Amino acid sequence: MGLPYEWWEYALIPPIAGAVGYITNVLALQMTFAPLEFFGIEIFRIKGEPWGLFGWQGIIPTKAEKMATVAFELMTAKLFNIKEIFGKLDPKKFSDVMSDSVLLMMDEIISDVASEYMPTVWNSLPQAVKDDIVLTTDNETGSFLAEFMQDMQAHVDDVVDIKHFTIKYCVENKHLIVKIFKECGDKEFIFIRRSGFYFGFLFGLIQMGIWFVYDASWVLPVAGFLVGWFTNFIALKVIFRPLEPKKICFYEFHGIFLKRQKEVSAIFARVVMTEILHIKAIWDAIFTGPLSVNFYAMLRAHTLVFTDKLVAEIKPLAVAAMGAEQFARMKEDIAQKVIDRLPGIIDNSYEYTNEVLDMENTVATKMQELSASEFEGVLHPAFEEDEIQLIILGGILGAIVGVIQVFTLFSI
Repeated sequence: MGLPYEWWEYALIPPIAGAVGYITNVLALQMTFAPLEFFGIEIFRIKGEPWGLFGWQGIIPTKAEKMATVAFELMTAKLFNIKEIFGKLDPKKFSDVMSDSVLLMMDEIISDVASEYMPTVWNSLPQAVKDDIVLTTDNETGSFLAEFMQDMQAHVDDVVDIKHFTIKYCVENKHLIVKIFKECGDKEFIFIRRSGFYFGFLFGLIQMGIWFVYDASWVLPVAGFLVGWFTNFIALKVIFRPLEPKKICFYEFHGIFLKRQKEVSAIFARVVMTEILHIKAIWDAIFTGPLSVNFYAMLRAHTLVFTDKLVAEIKPLAVAAMGAEQFARMKEDIAQKVIDRLPGIIDNSYEYTNEVLDMENTVATKMQELSASEFEGVLHPAFEEDEIQLIILGGILGAIVGVIQVFTLFSI
């Protein structure tokens, strides 16, 4: 009794199964990261889910807020202490690098405000008196900046919410959370793609054996589903398991991702510290974040003391010319202008703060020192609950290929 199909048709089953495993893994990864926004006609969609009627959004972009929350909760707890980071700054050196720009700013502010509130008195002042005000400004700027920075260091948790900033930034810039996962897991994703073929081929051998003895039309679609399911399942599991190295016979088994802790830590720190938590972004979060009101209240208090010292020499003349109430308003105006203009010159401190804080190396070193379970917790829990969607997706794609096999290759 001969075979119902040609021998080469049977021989094609393992490589086709391998191709199914490879393609389903590639597509599953692609659909994990893309598209960044929902693509299709959104007739119906459950909030927080990537699929909808009819269309799809990448799993990671869909879950950007949740993933950023999980990743940065652990990061702020274990890797990035804003108070510790800011504590590295030397208030005296900070004031040195900022003094020239603050002095120039104050010279402009005092001249503008004085000309507005008491133009006659200001224009009639001897140049020597104006020079004394400039000299006082020069002398007091250093202590103003140093004392302000000391206050910032003591209360930095009250003026900036790093967690709020990072989550908001990642939600608004989904490509960055995608970049973190892609770059940190680059080698693992290569393994997932390749392993799809290897595992698929092995399952294909079993599939071929079954097809020899039982060639019902449902066998190939079901087998395709199982190939897609198990190749994704196995590939995802061996990336993070076992958590700790386990030696079986002469081979040591350890999660592929966990083996690269040192390398991944450096990549994670580089991406996060250059794309998200760089020094400019931190200052922007201080200036515009939900706790900015506390920052500006602190700055205002220091500025008013600073202003008092600057105008002390002309206070009698000024009060006589405009009255105490108007003089108080003038001081408030000076303070407000300092508050308004300081964000525009803070970039003069970036070079110094970047050099001293060295945040990238700090985070990378701390991440390398995490235990295996803590290290896994930086990235894995963020999408662990959605792994089942990737696995099911692989099964569905595999079943579709199985149906195509039935109606093209074997023509049942």
